[in-house]
Amino acid sequence: MFDKWDRRFMEMAKLVSGWASCNRRQIGAVIVKDKRVMTTGYNGAPAGIRTCVERGECPREKMGVPSGQRHELCYAVHAEQNAIIQAAKLGVSIQGATLYCTHQPCILCAKMIVNAGISRVVYGEGYPDEFSLAIFREAGVRVECFGEAN
Repeated sequence: MFDKWDRRFMEMAKLVSGWASCNRRQIGAVIVKDKRVMTTGYNGAPAGIRTCVERGECPREKMGVPSGQRHELCYAVHAEQNAIIQAAKLGVSIQGATLYCTHQPCILCAKMIVNAGISRVVYGEGYPDEFSLAIFREAGVRVECFGEAN
């Protein structure tokens, strides 16, 4: 099911996740088209905004917010969102691309992925968001869990 290119790009997503500035979870994403990296993204605060690491606290942890809920209470932009935003900033088409991500995208990212025209998502670890998977199914986006195959 997965080939050497899938493995390479998943390794790259894992590498990119190391750049994350989130206390809670480090996520990396790589958008690939025709075996070429178009953009990368990791979860972190928007440009010019102090990160949770710099602040020394995570507002979601402080409030006891469970994983997968109340995304708006976070300083970080998700890795998938940052990769899509980077493509827009650079004028790079990601229509028909594959997004490799260390974790299953949440519902917010799923909607952006669908609208960006990404046709395949490969992720490493699950995430408590069944709604995002339903959105992908309805939109016809292929979703594959790399973690289950390796």
